[in-house]
Amino acid sequence: MDKRGKDNPYQLKTPPGTAEYQMHFDTKDGQEVIYCQVGNTTLIYDARCIEDSVAMLKAHGDWMDLGGADEQKEAKAGTFEAWGRSTDNPVGGWYGLKKGLRGRFGVYVPPLLEAMGLVEITHDAKNNRIRAK
Repeated sequence: MDKRGKDNPYQLKTPPGTAEYQMHFDTKDGQEVIYCQVGNTTLIYDARCIEDSVAMLKAHGDWMDLGGADEQKEAKAGTFEAWGRSTDNPVGGWYGLKKGLRGRFGVYVPPLLEAMGLVEITHDAKNNRIRAK
């Protein structure tokens, strides 16, 4: 698995292709994390989301809506976003680690998974979906 560091980040676009951002792997407080740089905003995700997401999608077996939402908004049930903050996922809650910016899991993580060759995502203007390869 290609886990790029700060010197060679992934250059990504949101699923509709409307915004560019970067992601890279690093360690914070002894934990492996993924830094997501969107303009001047930095989000941080637990790196366990990579393997956990792929396992969940393989078990799901079909396309799943991404359903990206800010932390302060309710995620649509049954979406990748909802799973990324559910008490039923392997970490028992948020994969996003930066309070106030823990959402948008369904926006920023799927293109990383796609760039790593682990999933397929749709690239429509709205209502994009994801599935394991």
